[in-house]
Amino acid sequence: MNILWDFDGTLFDTYPALVDGFISLSQQDLERSEVLSWLKIDSKTAFKHYGISEAKREEYTRLHNYYSKMNSQPFEHLEDVLATVDNNIIVTHRDKESTIYLLEKFHLAKYFKEIVSVEEQGFTRKPHSASYEYVLKTHPIDLVVGDRDLDLLPAKQLHIPTVAFQNRNIAADFHVDNYKDFPSVVLNNLSN
Repeated sequence: MNILWDFDGTLFDTYPALVDGFISLSQQDLERSEVLSWLKIDSKTAFKHYGISEAKREEYTRLHNYYSKMNSQPFEHLEDVLATVDNNIIVTHRDKESTIYLLEKFHLAKYFKEIVSVEEQGFTRKPHSASYEYVLKTHPIDLVVGDRDLDLLPAKQLHIPTVAFQNRNIAADFHVDNYKDFPSVVLNNLSN
């Protein structure tokens, strides 16, 4: 079993850090829950909604990586799932250094065969499928797990089964709210 994972909001609960970084960048008094709802669509949409220039993306990345390193944690029961999978691969908009930092901080790096940092490696941002196609050249992928539509759209385009994590508002083959349910809801039904 080979699984391609999104990172932010899928492996680690980084949304509080993403919101902190976004509010800091905006220099406005924004409602956290509203910012989160826009970020769950995608950061490009949030930037546009709040009138923030794309020229500030690098600063946003720096800010949310800073907050992530201090406050983000993996989701409960995640390690149990990672340990049952042959190969885990990450495709993320996050930079590789902060991704590795968090994985090592929580002793999870050993579970991952490869980390693809979309922008750092020159791919177009998800939902473009180029980064997934790159992974498919070296690893067959049996499943894609993500928390936003943009994580699952490339998988659907490539006919790979999908799991929506903590988001029942997007179309997916499976929906899971807690990783303790992953084996029974996903893995047992995927092999049938």
